[in-house]
Amino acid sequence: MARLLRMYGKKRGNRRTGSQIWGSAGEAAFSLFFLCVGILFLVRLLNSLVIPEWNANQGFVQDRGTVKMTRVGQQPGGSGVRPEILIRYEVDGQPYEAWTYDIHHQNAVPDYSSDPAAVQEVLRQFVVDQEYAIWRDPADPKVVVLVRGYSWWLWLLLLLPTAFILIGGIGLVYTIFHWGKSVEHREATAQLSRRFSAGVSVGARSGYPTVPQDANLTNSPGTRLKYRLPIDISRGWRLLAIVLACLFWNGIVAVFIISAVSSHRSDHPDWWLTLFVLPFAAVGIGLIYYLVREIRIVSGVGPTHVEISDHPLRPGQSYQVLVSQSGRVTLEQFEVSLVCEEMATYQQGTDTRTDRRVVYRQSLIHFEKVDVIPGASFEQQAGLVVPMECMHSFTSEHNEIQWKIVVHVDLSGWPPFDRSFPVVVCPEHQRVGSFANSAHQYQD
Repeated sequence: MARLLRMYGKKRGNRRTGSQIWGSAGEAAFSLFFLCVGILFLVRLLNSLVIPEWNANQGFVQDRGTVKMTRVGQQPGGSGVRPEILIRYEVDGQPYEAWTYDIHHQNAVPDYSSDPAAVQEVLRQFVVDQEYAIWRDPADPKVVVLVRGYSWWLWLLLLLPTAFILIGGIGLVYTIFHWGKSVEHREATAQLSRRFSAGVSVGARSGYPTVPQDANLTNSPGTRLKYRLPIDISRGWRLLAIVLACLFWNGIVAVFIISAVSSHRSDHPDWWLTLFVLPFAAVGIGLIYYLVREIRIVSGVGPTHVEISDHPLRPGQSYQVLVSQSGRVTLEQFEVSLVCEEMATYQQGTDTRTDRRVVYRQSLIHFEKVDVIPGASFEQQAGLVVPMECMHSFTSEHNEIQWKIVVHVDLSGWPPFDRSFPVVVCPEHQRVGSFANSAHQYQD
């Protein structure tokens, strides 16, 4: 009897089976955790810092008060200091006294400085028994401040819970939208999107309703051969996304790291803050590592160009392929192959499964220990023969035969990577009429 909820997964070919319900539930719980932490942190930050500061600047009424005493306030259990000023004032004939300076003193929010000289300079601005302008809360006469203004670090601090809410919210919406769908199904959708962005669209212009068209694969002329093929995925956009994510994440985490380090240097470590920031710092380090890796690949390896003598390709015919690799590194391995990949998407119960496997690979160029000279390119030209018995390129709702030229590169000390250049293989000439007729009969 089939299990309703499978708690484990096992490998079958190039895919992994298992309960997509549990997988979706785990993703939802992870996103919900980020969302809740972000909301709680944002609410606490607003109530304790942002709203009081906003009220002090927008809602407090101006009055007059007399300075009776000044002192340097000491941080309880710490070495931080802050200015504290005793103010005497009257509201509706009722006398009041309060130790104050700004709104953060009134709300008991730790706002201490590690610079005693700066605190003394602030206190020297207020003379005992002299009257000054004050601002008080009209709803609570005991709440009064001598200084108003906005703290820039508060608005920077708001970025952290906002990031948590965005990550959790977007992740939760994405999980709900893809609830119960397998990773293979998501990858199939992503591949379809990439195929359209690369210009390999499905159409019946040439009488082949299921054969991809090559209009955007042949719109760039080559320097030595007829066409220059477009790359399947550009690393430039990926690098830009990683840079933005790295700057955004680490910029926010840096604020908390500085605060945690300052607490340890003052001999009164804030262990809660330290433990809180550690996992986020680890994520930041991972982003930096991945960014350095991408920069090394993009700047060190350089662009890869593939040119072909004709297009589309047909079974049994020969073509020439020119591969140009620039950069300034040593390539441990450099291989160019013609690859045919088959993909099938199907329903298994309530799950959508996708099988993907390489059904044909033809090695065109293979070199080891290649030194790419700076300012020059490593170029190799090779022959390509599409086998007669091969299946042509094919795209439908649930099945796909995709041909591509794959450039595989191994770098010393870095993970290997591939760059793919899609091509279209059409049916052989003598079968064009029968194929087109059968396609029209199928449509009818």
